[in-house]
Parts: sequence; C-alpha cells; structure tokens
Amino acid sequence: MELRHLRAAVAVAEHLHFGNAAAALGIAQPRLSQLVKALETDLGVALFDRDTRNVRLTAAGEAFVTGARTALSTVDVASERARAAGRGETGVIAIGVVGSAVVHPLPAVVRAFRARYPEVTLRFAELPTLEQVARLRADTVDVGFLRPPLPAPADDLALLPVSREPLIAVLPADHRLAGRERVSVRALADEPFVRFPRHLGPGLFDEITALCRRAGFEPRVGQEAVQMQTIVGLVASGCGVSIVPGSVAGLSRPDVVFKPVSPTTRLVDLALARRVGAVPPVVANFVAVTREVLRR
Repeated sequence: MELRHLRAAVAVAEHLHFGNAAAALGIAQPRLSQLVKALETDLGVALFDRDTRNVRLTAAGEAFVTGARTALSTVDVASERARAAGRGETGVIAIGVVGSAVVHPLPAVVRAFRARYPEVTLRFAELPTLEQVARLRADTVDVGFLRPPLPAPADDLALLPVSREPLIAVLPADHRLAGRERVSVRALADEPFVRFPRHLGPGLFDEITALCRRAGFEPRVGQEAVQMQTIVGLVASGCGVSIVPGSVAGLSRPDVVFKPVSPTTRLVDLALARRVGAVPPVVANFVAVTREVLRR
C-alpha cells in the first residue's frame, strides 16, 4: 500500500465518480481503477459498490477513507514542514550578542527578520567577543554580533561588517566634566576606570587602552564588569568613568552622561560572524536579512 493508493481512494470517495476523480488527480481513468482495485485486493475487502451508473462507499470504504484522510493530512503537514525547513522558514537560531549591539543594530535586524520569518525561533545570549568565538567553533552559537579584530588564526569564521562607531566617554551625571560638550581623554588620566577584562574582548580593550596611552596615561582599573549595561550602571554608582562604543549611549539613563571625546577617535567595528562553509538555510536567511537592513 502506497500514498498513491490512499489518494486514489479518497478522490473516488469525494467525487463518487471515477472519471471526475481521475481528472482531479491528473491521471487516466483506467489507471485510477487499477489503483483502487489493487488497494481492495491488498485489503481483502471492497471499498466501493459500483455499477455503470453509480459509485457508493461500502462500510469498509467509509472506515478506510476516514483513516486515509487523516494519514494523508499528516503526510501533507510533514511534507510542508520539511519544505519550510529546507527554505529556512522554520527552525531555531542561536545568536551571540555583545552588549552594545543590543542597542544597535540588533533591534532593526530582528524586527525585519521576524516580519519575514515569523516561524523561526531566535535565542539570544549576551556574550563577550571571545566567548562568542569559542561558541561559534563549538557549534553552540550559529551567528554572533561581535567586535573584531579576532585573535589569529580566524580563517574558520566569516565576518560581515555591520557598523563603525566612535568611542565615547561615560561619566556620572554629577561628574566635574559632565557639563562639557566634549571630554578630553587626557582629563580622565586620574580617574578610576570601569572596564571589561581584556581576555573577553581584546580588540576593543586594546583600542580603548591605545586611546588613553596616546593621551599620555595608562587607564587605572577601579572596577571590572562584563556587560555594557553593567559598566554603565557602575559608572552611575560612582565607581569610576569609562570609555565605550558610541552605540552604548542608547542605554541612556538620568544618572550618567555620554560625551564625545577629543581627540577624535578611530572608529571601532561591529561584525556579524558565522562559521565558514555550508550553513543551514535558516542561518543563511538571517545573514541575508542583516545585509538588507545594512543596505537600507
């Protein structure tokens, strides 16, 4: 017994006419009759009473067609789900995100992706760059918004540039420099800094350190924190000052201020990383939507 036999029986039951049922299935009437006869022989019962004028379901036919409809519906649903998964329209994506990307560009990308692929589940983990790299390689994260440069070698990861932004200072709202339009990096030389550990994001860490060194001092760490919102919160608590990517200013709160710094800094990068090679269709769709959002 094959699906074609089930479809043949259901079509005849719906039309009660072999010619019309054959036309609906797109096959010749003799072929339909052969399928129904083979099915009845296999089952050992007659499914239809038929003569030259009429076709009627037998009791056995009623029972069989009810089950056949259920079976065909299950197969059709499974087939569509398989096709949808093959097109990347269903599934799960695990996404790593550095803290500053939560403000920009993640919201715009996620809104666009959800609008197009509402059946895909997105799972987020706020992770520093190096932990994202480790999880990408371990295949526990599918894509990651992180900050290059990555430690060499990184040939196994493909990077899509997402944004470039300046470094800015974050100060307590009552800080002596809070009223200035722009803050000189040199003016922060004696301040304790709230920073993330270097091993979690060496690229951004080194860029901030280089900025301070060019101003003639080594930043003194007063407190360490991993996430950007935690860094901002500790600055608000009076634990020190910090220098962060410009997008962090989106975490605006009344007890801190964000200020451009002078001299003007080199822009820091954000990229979308994925493993090199073939990727699942759902991940390919996420990368494609990110590209579209960036073009807009």
